[in-house]
Amino acid sequence: MDKTPQTKPRDSWTFSPEINAEIRRAAETGIYDIRGGGAKRRVPHFDDLLFLGASISRYPLEGYREKCDTSVTLGTRFAKKPIELKIPVTIAGMSFGALSGPAKEALGRGATMAGTSTTTGDGGMTNEERGHSEKLIYQYLPSRYGMNPDDLRRADAIEIVVGQGAKPGGGGMLLGQKITERVANMRNLPVGIDQRSACRHPDWTGPDDLEIKILEIREITNWEKPIYIKIGGARPYYDTALAVKAGADVVVLDGMQGGTAATQDVFIEHVGQPTLACIRPAVKALQDLGMHRKVQLIVSGGIRTGADVAKALALGADAVAIGTAALVALGENDPKWAAEYTKLGTTADAYDDWHEGKDPAGITTQDPELMKRLDPIEAARKLRNYLAVLTLECQTIARACGKSHVHNLEPEDLCALTIEAAAMAGVPLSGTNWIPGQGGF
Repeated sequence: MDKTPQTKPRDSWTFSPEINAEIRRAAETGIYDIRGGGAKRRVPHFDDLLFLGASISRYPLEGYREKCDTSVTLGTRFAKKPIELKIPVTIAGMSFGALSGPAKEALGRGATMAGTSTTTGDGGMTNEERGHSEKLIYQYLPSRYGMNPDDLRRADAIEIVVGQGAKPGGGGMLLGQKITERVANMRNLPVGIDQRSACRHPDWTGPDDLEIKILEIREITNWEKPIYIKIGGARPYYDTALAVKAGADVVVLDGMQGGTAATQDVFIEHVGQPTLACIRPAVKALQDLGMHRKVQLIVSGGIRTGADVAKALALGADAVAIGTAALVALGENDPKWAAEYTKLGTTADAYDDWHEGKDPAGITTQDPELMKRLDPIEAARKLRNYLAVLTLECQTIARACGKSHVHNLEPEDLCALTIEAAAMAGVPLSGTNWIPGQGGF
């Protein structure tokens, strides 16, 4: 009898089953993989930070009788009419086309009830969104789809999109199955034909040109509207500095965990930097220019909880923006549609084929029957509740650190659980006063 010990076959880490499956898919189809959502790989994130809280050396606030303010004003540098928000959480840009009409309406309703703003995304402004958003930010993108001066004037602020966290350096996609007659009319496109947005603006190529473009938009809008510049998380120090020098009122910084409606999977997973790695360089640029808090910083990309909000603010942001989390609050990837997700070859929590227009939840689709599944009033109520919870959680942490305003949170209130997070966030490794690259023990 053979008694030779049997060894267990080993999977390759380099050529894992997932990698091998992708090689086979690529070999079979000759087409790169397209999907929606944000990066799924594990990268240092807000979970790698902890708040220190108050004890003897710090004095906490009582939640039931001592106030902790959450208001934020955006666009105070040049705009005649800055944006006044009740909470430091805004809704990121997501286009009509990528999202259904009822989803855009729900975002507007929910944001308004919570006292915050929403953002149009690519493809223009819908009447439903403008009608239900008390404060609406109009995105000005390289594609210029749906852009017209009248909508610039109807908006409460303009966001010039230079980059996006899921695909810095890349343009947008909207596949033909989602380009209905209404979407096509708004974007001046043929019905049912794939759309690929440009990756850069057609009328400027650098910061000097951007300054001219900002002045042009200010003239069109009578200097009333704050001008935001949105950048992807690639070179946050220099991009933030150049945005400020070009005349931005607000910088929106989007890390690689930020979502997208559709792009190449290789882009989502391998281009850009984690959100956590981007905040401190952007804040440093503002500080070096003497513009921190004068030019506001909005951080987006993987914000999920009130703790994430508080950590972003402690690192120097003025507000955060949520996209994917807002869609989940509306009902995206809801397990109640589990059977239909299975038919699509996926599961509720893993579904990311938003570009195909078959979303069972009726959110990332233009299918009339699927859209009927989303009640915009009920979805707006859920979003309002979610935003309220984020705000309360952020307040709870701020009070525990002895802060009467969430903007008073600071890096000193944080420590890191890993060396990577400590280095990225510029806060000490837990149990030490060592910040990697900055000395200590």
